[in-house]
Amino acid sequence: MQDVAIDNPERGRSSVARNAGIVSLAVMASRVLGLVRDQVFAIFFGAGLYYDAFLTAFRIPNLLRDLFAEGALSAAFVTTFSQVLATKGEAEAIRLSNRVATLMILVITAISLVAWWHAPAIVHILAPGFYDVPGKAELTIKLTRIMIPFLLLVALAAQAMGILNARGRFGIPALASAFFNVGSIVGGLLLGFVIGPAIGLSAIEGMAYGTLIGGFLQFAVQWPSLIRTGFSYRPMISLSDPGVRQIFSLMGPAIIGTAAVQVNVFVNTNFASSIIDPVTGAVANGPVSWLSYAFRFMQFPIGVFGVAIATAALPPLSRSSAQTDYIEFRKTLAHSLALVFLLCVPSAVGLAVLGRPIVALIFEHGRFTAFDTVQTGDALAAYSIGLAGYAAVKVLSPAFYALGDARTPMLISLGSIAVNYVMNSLLVGPFGHVGLAFSTSTVALVNFILLTLFMRRRVGPLEGSRLGPTLARICVASIPMAAVAWLVSEFCASLPLAGIVLKLVRVSAAITLAAIVFYAACRLLRIEELDEAIEAIAGRYLRVLKRK
Repeated sequence: MQDVAIDNPERGRSSVARNAGIVSLAVMASRVLGLVRDQVFAIFFGAGLYYDAFLTAFRIPNLLRDLFAEGALSAAFVTTFSQVLATKGEAEAIRLSNRVATLMILVITAISLVAWWHAPAIVHILAPGFYDVPGKAELTIKLTRIMIPFLLLVALAAQAMGILNARGRFGIPALASAFFNVGSIVGGLLLGFVIGPAIGLSAIEGMAYGTLIGGFLQFAVQWPSLIRTGFSYRPMISLSDPGVRQIFSLMGPAIIGTAAVQVNVFVNTNFASSIIDPVTGAVANGPVSWLSYAFRFMQFPIGVFGVAIATAALPPLSRSSAQTDYIEFRKTLAHSLALVFLLCVPSAVGLAVLGRPIVALIFEHGRFTAFDTVQTGDALAAYSIGLAGYAAVKVLSPAFYALGDARTPMLISLGSIAVNYVMNSLLVGPFGHVGLAFSTSTVALVNFILLTLFMRRRVGPLEGSRLGPTLARICVASIPMAAVAWLVSEFCASLPLAGIVLKLVRVSAAITLAAIVFYAACRLLRIEELDEAIEAIAGRYLRVLKRK
């Protein structure tokens, strides 16, 4: 995928949709491969002891990645690197990146060693219910220790992504996570089922080592682009560097500010690990897996739309934050949120209506049963309520960092974590894992609303007279889309077909016709961002088809 460089700061707002489209295509490839990766787990391990253990073990380095690497580091680094590059030149920006990389290697290596040593205590805190199932906690500890080095690999990849994004290059960094999925799938299958048996590795241990292969590929694939930008690594340490101090001052609160969803997932795992099976009266095997499989579908639109738009918006937001009247900043932010709503509201409605058929099509193979499909589909419907909130937070939180304000997202996230814990306590009893998913969605929406209100206080109105009606029209357009999706799905379910063919026809027909209805409704309602969204996501391919 070709990288795109942006040299004119005045094009910042107009470039958001275009660059978001580039990132969307790359992230879409990653998310599709992520679904393939989950399919592999569903086929070979289903939703039970082994996948529960793997997910919980991977959640530990993955949580640290979200907190320290891809979340806080990316937002703080891109903001500071962009400012240094614009004001002090390329040489100083490269020195800054080298100093940050050296400190990051030292700090994350120390964190990884501590996490490896204290893995039993971490697993006990994260999933205490696992100790009630013979062998489950011990397997989780072993897998945790295997995957701990993933943190350093993905932190290096995150910094590489930050450098390239700040230089206006979005394609390869966004595509890097696709290489993680390829490496983890191919490497995991080889180690788990081909090489592993000969050297004493179990299948699930081989899949754990596959994540390390994927993490290395995610970092390595970005090196050619880094070299072309003139970057070369030299070990440097300087705690007095103003840029380093700014990054760490932003990272401290940002670690909490970007953590709401990840910490809430951590809390949900704790609750889910102790859910009681009403039939057997014992701790259930499956809730952790059902929530993870459901959230995988959420990650698709969050990544393809929310993260893509946020990634493309952050550099122009950082550049425009120097304006005292914030005019361009407000326009860029409001424009980005409008694109998020246009793409994520119909996605949420579609996932709620077609959740079970989609889960059945993708995962109901091998050890993944029809019962697992129902449980995962119900969790997906609950998660979808907060989809637009999830994606909008991905845009709003970095916007605060561009203003040099990491404290506001931090305080809001702290409050949302407390609310999530209380709601989990109230809902897990009567509704089980579905209640946990609903709690997380509610918190995401509350987080979005509070961030919006505080941003309005900081920079003024976010073009509410335009953004509000746009959101309302998008919601109205989603109503006939939902009706058509449900009617087509139910009609196709009665066709004289069976197996994978019936599932494929049911889902593809419902999605296709629903998308056509939504497009027509947006045209009738004159939603301005529609053409821009289509051009951003599919414009390149449409132009190729026209030339042919």
